[in-house]
Amino acid sequence: MIIFVKKKRLYQYPILNQDIKYKSTLITIKREDLIHPFISGNKFRKLKYNIEEAKATNANALLTYGGAYSNHIAAVAYAGKAYGIDTIGVIRGEELGLKEDLNPTLRFAKEHGMHLEFVSREDYRKKTEVDFVDRLRQNFGGFYLLPEGGTNALAVKGCEEILQPKDENYNYICCAVGTGGTIAGLINASKASQEVLGFPALKGDFLQQDIRKFANQENWKLITDYHFGGYGKIKPELIAFVNRFKADYNIPLDPIYTGKMLFGIFDLIDKGFFPKDTKILAIHTGGLQGIAGANEILQRKKMPLIDI
Repeated sequence: MIIFVKKKRLYQYPILNQDIKYKSTLITIKREDLIHPFISGNKFRKLKYNIEEAKATNANALLTYGGAYSNHIAAVAYAGKAYGIDTIGVIRGEELGLKEDLNPTLRFAKEHGMHLEFVSREDYRKKTEVDFVDRLRQNFGGFYLLPEGGTNALAVKGCEEILQPKDENYNYICCAVGTGGTIAGLINASKASQEVLGFPALKGDFLQQDIRKFANQENWKLITDYHFGGYGKIKPELIAFVNRFKADYNIPLDPIYTGKMLFGIFDLIDKGFFPKDTKILAIHTGGLQGIAGANEILQRKKMPLIDI
């Protein structure tokens, strides 16, 4: 049972393992997206211990980074309001700040009290440099710094709690990969007999090094064939899959992370990748708030929309 404290009220959300069947293969979906309506999936896990640390160090705010449709930005904004901590979002793309109508993600963040600081893409690439962070501290004071995507040692610690004793019997544990924190936590919490498969949403194999910073086992690999062109890239066959999956199983998927992972799992089953009688646990990491923003882009491109 996940417990989320909002001021003096207590909310409890059960974690559901939901079985689905594709062809002759049984797949269990761990519905981390149901943890909380606004801080769902791996974002809750990553923020849990970081917020405790921010409160313990008396930070005056949480400051973090993200793009226009960042799940992380939306989750930090809501969590900050819930826990009574100011939040600052450094957003990639200064042109976004010139628009009167913010996209659904940034509008949600602003409505929940986040100060949005728009910077150029050139400056955004300097976000980990000491001089850049020092300038932010001059402007905003003693904030608690969360990296882009929220991945650090405390985030990995939170993600280790995704797996429970009842999950020990699965042969494969699958998850989408963004910055690598979630899969690192799953690797650390998995049994050596299990194989952890990561499905990167980004193009390229550069995540190996980032994951190895936190992972303490070697029972994992990245499946890099299902990024659909890179982060934020969506193709008609992915839209069709996400909509069909929701119609067939009544489970919504986002098109950036979890949709790509499940597409990959189904395709690997078609190709005979998994041995007979394999037990697969697929982690639904949330990210559903991004559907509205994705649909705005798809509508402009006159492409089919994702069912909400």
